This record gives sequence, C-alpha cells and structure tokens, in this order.
Amino acid sequence: MTPVQKLAGLAVLILVLMATAAGATWQAQDWRMGKKLSEQSGLHQGDLAAISNAAAAQVRAEQDKRLAIEKQIATQDQQHIKELSDAQRNQAALRNRLATADVRLSVLLDATDSASGCDVPATPGGAGVVHAARRAQLDPAHAQRIIAITDSGDQGLIALRACQAYVRTVAPGTLSVPTEAADSP
Repeated sequence: MTPVQKLAGLAVLILVLMATAAGATWQAQDWRMGKKLSEQSGLHQGDLAAISNAAAAQVRAEQDKRLAIEKQIATQDQQHIKELSDAQRNQAALRNRLATADVRLSVLLDATDSASGCDVPATPGGAGVVHAARRAQLDPAHAQRIIAITDSGDQGLIALRACQAYVRTVAPGTLSVPTEAADSP
C-alpha cells in the first residue's frame, strides 16, 4: 500500500467516523427535542382543553340565560293575553248591558255653566229622590261608540305594557319610561 492510499484510507475512515458521530449526535438531539416537543404538545393539549371547557361553560350559561328569558317572555305573553281577553270580555259585557238598557251611561252636568245652553234646575224636582249632582243620560248609540273607543284605548295600553315588559326583559336598563305612568290604565 502506498502512502497516498494509506492517507486516502485514513481520510475515508475519518469521514466515516465523523458521519457516524454526527448521526449519533443527531439521534440524541432528536430524542431530546422529541421529548420537549412531546411535553409542549401535552401542555398545549391541556391549554386547549381548558379553553374548550371554559367556552363550553360560557355557552351553557348563555343558553341557560336565553332559556330563562324565553320562559319569562312566555309567562309575560300569557299574562298579556289574559289581560287582553279579560278587557275584551268586560267591554263586551258592558256593551251588552248598554244594549239591553240594563246600564245607562250618563255624564255629570255643571249647573253653574251658563254657556252650555242646558236649562237644568239646580235643585232636584219632586219626581226624583236623588240628592246627587244632576246627570244627563247619553243616547245608547253614543254610549256604544264611547265604549268602543275606551276598548281600543284599553287594548292599546295593554299592548304598551306588554311591549315595555318585553323590552325590560330582553334589555334591562334601556327603557326610560316611568313604570307608574305606563302601568296606570
């Protein structure tokens, strides 16, 4: 073997040893980095699970809140329907009583008003024993129209209260109408 061949063989041997050492070093780094990546992946999975659980809890809380509001709105809607049907029933009964002359609608007269052109005696006559203020009876047709107007007004007030209750339920704190003024019929 010539010295050049020995030198070439030695160089090849050094290259093989260096490649083997590099491969072994690479393998050791791979194991260490694989372990770190595995730990980080586990931590990441734990974080994702915690975030997912928190989001699911928040969704459940929002759903529970929405269901409670829907239940409250349904209860208010039933109350509104009951109030409306009661008002309609009362108005129908009053219209029927007016139609059968069971009840007569009358107005108070101001005996001191000289501009009214109505000559009503200030003192009760001998035909009646009523000691109250003088009254004038309305024509039944006019009484029916007045009752229809009050019926529409009652329905409007009931609908307004229902709308206000809905707004108070859905967006509390946004309605600035005083409840005493809106709730009084």
